[in-house]
Amino acid sequence: MTETYTAVLDRIVDGETAVLLLEADGTVIDEHVLAVEELPEEGRHGGAVFDVELENGALRGVTYRPSVTEERQRSAQDRFDRLSRRLSEE
Repeated sequence: MTETYTAVLDRIVDGETAVLLLEADGTVIDEHVLAVEELPEEGRHGGAVFDVELENGALRGVTYRPSVTEERQRSAQDRFDRLSRRLSEE
């Protein structure tokens, strides 16, 4: 059975192992550990967003989504900026 998830690169351990957080409906439901070399080179950074295909728990495909990655980073920065402004006003 093949399943497709949105995944976010949480971290790279020792420069060799990548930890992806798998999401369903915007909620983290699991993690998948793989070799960094299995990720597209341009997506080998924290916060990178991918489409991931798993078949019976085995990785079948990884597609980097640069536009989604940029949008999430922009959204996170906007939230941080709004919170910073509110804190400085208090």
